[in-house]
Amino acid sequence: MKIYKYECRRLLWNKFFFGIGLVLLFYGWQVLNRVTILGVSRTAPFSPWSFGDYLSRILPLLWAGALFFLSFFTSVRAKRADILTDATPVIPWKYGLARCGAAMTGTGLLTLLCLGEAFVFYGWYFNWYQWEILLPTVTAALIPPLVLGLGSGWLLGRCRPWLLYVWMLFPFMCRVLPLPKALGLWDGRFFTEYPQTLGILDPVFSMPASVIAVQLLAFAAGVLLLVFNRPAGRGTRRF
Repeated sequence: MKIYKYECRRLLWNKFFFGIGLVLLFYGWQVLNRVTILGVSRTAPFSPWSFGDYLSRILPLLWAGALFFLSFFTSVRAKRADILTDATPVIPWKYGLARCGAAMTGTGLLTLLCLGEAFVFYGWYFNWYQWEILLPTVTAALIPPLVLGLGSGWLLGRCRPWLLYVWMLFPFMCRVLPLPKALGLWDGRFFTEYPQTLGILDPVFSMPASVIAVQLLAFAAGVLLLVFNRPAGRGTRRF
């Protein structure tokens, strides 16, 4: 717990965290005021579809933020410090778990910052506070990709630290490449195109089986990467 608290202070009490937080707030507010406020696919601005479109637009920045957190642990400087931590009595996998928890905490706080901004926007402009109906959208659109990003980031960062910065481009590429419909949550087109296929105005949020399967696979892959990348014993490479 002491290591976890130390790593959280190191990640969160620095210029990067406040900088990426300000960038997310500024960009999120621009999306809310210029896109979300109009609604997408003839749905209300506070519908799960319009809210999902907002989440898909800020996801690339959240993904990059999560990988930046991992760079604190996988950089060349951090690997040099591993020589010192090898001499401590801390069990390696617990040490890695504390670091993983700190990275997840930082990513979670950035996510809550973006969600809080959207909730303030809905309350300020529309006096709308039924936030619970948006939870399925958050679960489907953000949790699987962010878990996959953390898991794959651990693996790439341990192999080559610079691969983390290349991997940050992945969600940006997804938004410009012609992906199949099953990957619609990754390029954002799902929230703008799928409601129109349902044949009703402002439909209830739902997902086809193919999209659900892709998100479950992404979540499972991220969890497996986090589990199997943990160090097995002293003297092995850590996160």
